Amino acid sequence: MADSRETAQPAAFVTGWPIKHSRSPIIHRYWLKQYGLAGSYEPVAVAEQDFANFIESLKDGTSGFRGGNVTIPHKEAAFRLADCPDDLAEEIGATNTLWVEDGRIHATNTDGYGFATNLDDFHPGWDRAGRAVILGAGGASRAVIQAVRDRGIGEIHVVNRTFSRAQELADRFGAKVHAHALPALSEVMAGAGLFINTTSLGMDGEDSAIIDFSGLRTGALVTDIVYVPLETPILRQAREQGFATADGLGMLLHQAAPGFEKWFGRRPVVDERLRAMIVDDIQAAP
Repeated sequence: MADSRETAQPAAFVTGWPIKHSRSPIIHRYWLKQYGLAGSYEPVAVAEQDFANFIESLKDGTSGFRGGNVTIPHKEAAFRLADCPDDLAEEIGATNTLWVEDGRIHATNTDGYGFATNLDDFHPGWDRAGRAVILGAGGASRAVIQAVRDRGIGEIHVVNRTFSRAQELADRFGAKVHAHALPALSEVMAGAGLFINTTSLGMDGEDSAIIDFSGLRTGALVTDIVYVPLETPILRQAREQGFATADGLGMLLHQAAPGFEKWFGRRPVVDERLRAMIVDDIQAAP
């Protein structure tokens, strides 16, 4: 049987369970149209018990895809099943981007790239913060910790309700990363130049805890990886207290670019029209 990757136009996917909420198809289809490239990008709902079979179909060519994005709850399983995870994926223990070369599945994690590039766009100089405070120690925090550390911020404090989870990340990411339980939040915020929320607090407009940002240094930045709503309760509180803020939408947009280049051969640009399309889609959602 001929390998469908060689005979058909390039095809990529985003997979998760559920997947209907994903805005990745809007992003990649926009770029395909913008650059006049042949190809397709499809959402594929795959239950956890079926994910290994899906990866096997990717590897043997029967899926017709040359690669794709992986989202919740498959990021860790995708890492384990990949043949060639890179150093970023190895350290994080999860992947969001796959591509096939010579029948082998390669994997990386572009979430940290998306996070850092978003801040480069909207708050250049963020990486001179000196001290960063990261709220949350779930799966989403790993790429953020890695990105912040790799950009040279020398003191990173991970604060989490469950101390042991924060300590696990400190052990994973090295001596610059320090673990704290939630009661230490105010103390470690003192003099910090960067505050990052990686929890789901405030997602979809839900209430979140009241946070006093006054201990941050003058000119500090507060950012949130949540992007629905664009201004989360945490960002609103920070803005009202006089601090610069950056929403999480740019992280979603920029993390998509490296994968697109792998699958379709062109490095895309995140522009204002694309951002506006996603904002419109968010606002139109029920």
